[in-house]
Amino acid sequence: MQLKELTDYLEGIAPLQYQESYDNAGLIVGSHETEIKGVLISLDTTPEVIKEAVEIGANVVVAHHPIIFSGLKKINGKTYIEKTIIDAIQNNIAIYAIHTNLDNIYVNGVNAKIAEKLGLAETKILAPKLDVDPSGNVGSGMIGQLEKPLSEIDFLDYLKDKMRLKVVKHTTKLSKTVRTVAVCGGSGGFLLPNAIAAGADVFITADYKYHEFFDANGQIVIIDIGHYESERYTIDLLYKLITEKFSNFAAHSTNVDTNPIKYH
Repeated sequence: MQLKELTDYLEGIAPLQYQESYDNAGLIVGSHETEIKGVLISLDTTPEVIKEAVEIGANVVVAHHPIIFSGLKKINGKTYIEKTIIDAIQNNIAIYAIHTNLDNIYVNGVNAKIAEKLGLAETKILAPKLDVDPSGNVGSGMIGQLEKPLSEIDFLDYLKDKMRLKVVKHTTKLSKTVRTVAVCGGSGGFLLPNAIAAGADVFITADYKYHEFFDANGQIVIIDIGHYESERYTIDLLYKLITEKFSNFAAHSTNVDTNPIKYH
């Protein structure tokens, strides 16, 4: 089976035109005519992930984050990006990225997976794209309702349990119950006004800077759970989508922890 059949399937779920303008989703290394021997699914593509693919006999890496975002003037192995590309080419491994186009879909999207892990009901896109058909099913973030209200401290414990978190950063608790929850995998700070306007009690995302936490302004609790941590279940999402559709090649979830941030 050729790689094009897999990429056509994934792009049928998350069309490339749904990615953000800064993004670089799609086939980054390799040919669509590649015969698939095996697929390795990861959040990032690193030299360690390429090595793992070689060891398990996979010649395709499907990653969430693109290994290349902007132009490269040299490829001499001095950065992890250059080394990853060199290793992939030398080992005939294709790299495909499915990034903000997967973030921006309602069904089978990154934020839908987070909402599923948190048991949210009555979910909808937090910031729908108005220029897409069908409207309301494509856009950034997601908002939904907990089955039952929780105190803020109980919700933080619940969140840590469901998302396998060691620690979270958050703004001052407001002594309110939590029922309406807004989420955005990855860097979602731009959606804070949408979360507040939608009446969310908490907003869960990642990559908040110090001064940005002040923007909660006593209206909402911002919870930064970490970029990798917010998207780790995307690997499970992609594994399920691929294995339910194809049985003529082996698909594997990576065993490499690509999170560059460590906690002590």
